[in-house]
Amino acid sequence: LMILVDDAGGILPAINHSPWNGVTLADFVMPFFLFIVGVSLGLVYKKVSNKVSATRKAILRALKLLVLGIVLQGGYFHGINDLTYGVNIEQIRWLGILQRIAFGYILAALSEIWLRRSFDTDSSLGLMKKYYMQWVITSTLTVLYMGLLYGLYVPDWQYEVTVTKSSNSPLNLGYKTFSVKCGVRGDVGPACNAVGMIDRYVLGIRHLYQRPVYGRTKDCSINSPDYGLLPPNAPSWCQAPFDPEGILSSVMAAVTCFVGLHFGHVIAHFKSHKERMVLWIVPSLGLIMFGCLLDALGMHLNKALYTFSYMCVTSGIAGLLLAATYLL
Repeated sequence: LMILVDDAGGILPAINHSPWNGVTLADFVMPFFLFIVGVSLGLVYKKVSNKVSATRKAILRALKLLVLGIVLQGGYFHGINDLTYGVNIEQIRWLGILQRIAFGYILAALSEIWLRRSFDTDSSLGLMKKYYMQWVITSTLTVLYMGLLYGLYVPDWQYEVTVTKSSNSPLNLGYKTFSVKCGVRGDVGPACNAVGMIDRYVLGIRHLYQRPVYGRTKDCSINSPDYGLLPPNAPSWCQAPFDPEGILSSVMAAVTCFVGLHFGHVIAHFKSHKERMVLWIVPSLGLIMFGCLLDALGMHLNKALYTFSYMCVTSGIAGLLLAATYLL
C-alpha cells in the first residue's frame, strides 16, 4: 500500500496521506501496525517464566528498531538521484516510523511483563481487574497528551530555508528567514500546535522532517492535495519542517499499542468464538462512534498530530478488521 502511495499518491488523493485534518487510506497504515504490535504482545507474553530475561529481550528488540529507523530515515540514504551515502549529523532526523513503533512496543511490552496481576480470568470484568495497571498507563498517556496539546503556550518562532542565489554552486547558497506568529494556547493548526513546538525545542528544527505533509494544503500548494509551487501570499509556515512522528504525537500513538494489547488479551483468555467476537466488535464500534463524536465537536481526525479522535477511529477500525479476519 505504501509503495502505491509513494508512487501514485500525487494522482490518487484518496490514497495519499491527508494534508492535515481528515483521514485517507494511507493514514490507517501506521495505527494498524501499532495495533497489531499490541495484539501480538498479548499472545507472546501470555506466560512469562523469567521477567528479567523477557525484559532484556524486549529492550534489545526496541533498540534494534530504533537504530534501524535512524539508519533508514535519518538521512543516510540520499535517494535514487544521489547515490552518495552518509549523513550530516547537524541535520540527522532522530524520529521516524520504526522509532515510533519501538516506543509503543517497549511501553506495552514492559507493562505486560511487569504490571499484570497473576490470577486467571474468563470474564470481561476479570480481564479489566487483571490488567488494570495498563488502563492506568493508557489513561495517563492520554491525559498527558491532551494536557500538553491544549495547555502549552506556543510563542512566535522562526526558521530558515536554504535558497540559491545565482547558480548551482554550493558557494551561492544562502538562507532566508521566516517568522511565524503564534502566541496562542491550544491551537491545532499546522503553524502553532504544541506537537511541533516540543519537537523544535527538544530535537532542534534542523532534525525534523523537511517536507511536511501540510505542504500539500491549499494554503501551501497550487497543486493541492499534491505538492507544488507556493501560491501567492502563502503563509510563512508553509516551508517549515515538521515531524509527523514527533515526540508528543508518539505518546498518543503508544495508546494504540495498548488498545491492541487488550484485543490480544481477548484471544489469550477467551476460547469461545462468540465471546471473542463480542469483546472485539463492541469496543471497536464504541471507539469509532466516540472518535466521530469528538471530530464533530471540533477535535478533528489528524494523523500528523495523532489526535485522540484519530486514535479512537483508527483503533476501532483496526479492531473490526481483526474480527473480520478472524471470522474468515
